[in-house]
Amino acid sequence: MTSDTTTAPESTGGIPDQATPPAGGSGRADRQVTPPEDRYGTELAFLAAHDPGPRPPGWLLTPRAVVTFVMGSAGEPLGLPKSAQPGAGVPRRLVIEQKFVGERALVERCVVTLAGERGLLLVGEPGTAKSMLSELLSAAVCGTSGLTVQGTAGTTEDQLKYGWNYALLLAQGPTEEALVPSPVLTAMTRGAVARVEEVTRCLPEVQDALVSLLSERRIAVPELAGSRSAQVHAAPGFTLIATANLRDKGVSEMSAALKRRFNFETVGPIGDVDAETALVRRQSRAAVERAGAAYQVDDAVLEALVTAFRDLRDGRSVEGWEVERPSTVMSTAEAVSVAGSLALATAYFPGDRDVLSLLPGHLLGVVRKDDPADAARLLGYWDGPVRRRAEQGSATWRALWELRAVLES
Repeated sequence: MTSDTTTAPESTGGIPDQATPPAGGSGRADRQVTPPEDRYGTELAFLAAHDPGPRPPGWLLTPRAVVTFVMGSAGEPLGLPKSAQPGAGVPRRLVIEQKFVGERALVERCVVTLAGERGLLLVGEPGTAKSMLSELLSAAVCGTSGLTVQGTAGTTEDQLKYGWNYALLLAQGPTEEALVPSPVLTAMTRGAVARVEEVTRCLPEVQDALVSLLSERRIAVPELAGSRSAQVHAAPGFTLIATANLRDKGVSEMSAALKRRFNFETVGPIGDVDAETALVRRQSRAAVERAGAAYQVDDAVLEALVTAFRDLRDGRSVEGWEVERPSTVMSTAEAVSVAGSLALATAYFPGDRDVLSLLPGHLLGVVRKDDPADAARLLGYWDGPVRRRAEQGSATWRALWELRAVLES
C-alpha cells in the first residue's frame, strides 16, 4: 500500500531549499529562510518515533537517526514500529529526503564526535555547505539550530560568554536577572549544541575564550561571586560546532590549544557532476517558483553551467584538458546563484534573449569577484575547452563559443 507513505518536500542537497513551506513543522511559509527544525519538523518527529534506540544524553534522536535525517532514506519509505504512538500529523510511513550531498562517512564521523561531547570544526572552501551541515546536525541533535554566534573581527568575548542588561545592572547591581547569556551559555545550561560561524575571523583573544570553555565545560561569572550562579556548568549533551573557511586561513589563526579541543572534518565540493547538476536545477527552480513564475531553463544550459564551474574549480576539464583556475572560489553555492539569476531573468524578461546568451556575462561576474585579472583566465577557458567542444560538434558549446565577444567587452 502507498496511501500511508508521505514524501517530505524536495530537498536541495548541499544548499538548503527555502522556497517551499516547512514539512509539518511550526515554521511559517512567509519567511525567506526557514530553520531546519521548523522546515523538517515532521521528519524529526517521525525519526524520534521510528528509532527508539539508546541516545546520548540530551539528544532527541539516536545517532543513526541523525545520520538518516541528514543523508535521507535513499528514496525508501521508513515505517514506524507498531508500538510507536507518534504525535498528531506524523505519518506512519515517511520518505526522509537527502538534505546534504556528500559522503555519508563524513556525516557519521561528525555525529560520533558530537555524541562524544567533543567540539566539531567543519572546514572547507566557501560555498561547500558547512553552515548548512552544522544547522542540520544541531536541529537533529537538540531541536534547534539557533544558538549561534557569527564570528567577525568585531566579535567580543561577551558574545561567547555573557553580557549584562545595563538598566538592571545599574538598578540592582550584578544579579542573575541582569545577566544576559550568550547563545553558547544558553546551550551549556540546556545541554544543547552551540554553533560558532567563521571562528577564524574572530580575534585570537576572543577565540581563547573557547579553550577553557571546551576543556573545563564551565563558565565563571566572577561578578556573581557568592551566589549559586557564580559557576555555570555544562549540562550533559552540550557541545559546540564551529565552521572555518580555508580562504580565511591566516586571518586569525587558531592556537594549537584551541585546535586540540576540536575534531576537524573537511567538507569538500560535491564530487558527482550529476548530483551537483540536480542540486542546481532544484535550487534555480525553487527560486522561480517562489517568484510565482514558470521555469524555463533547459537541462543543456544547466549542464553547461555546472561543467564550466567544475572545470574552473578543478583546474582540469572533464576531458582532461588543463584549465587555469581563477583565484575566486567556483563553489556550488555560486553555481546555484547564477542558475537562479538565469531562471529569474528568463521569467521576468520573457522573449528578450536566449537564456544561454546570458551565461558568459554571469560567469564573468563570478570570476572577477576577487580579482579583475581573472577575466583573462575565463577568456583562456573559452579559447581552450569551450572552443574544443564547439569544434567537436556540440551545439550548446558552439553557441557559447560564438558569445566569446561578451567576455572582451
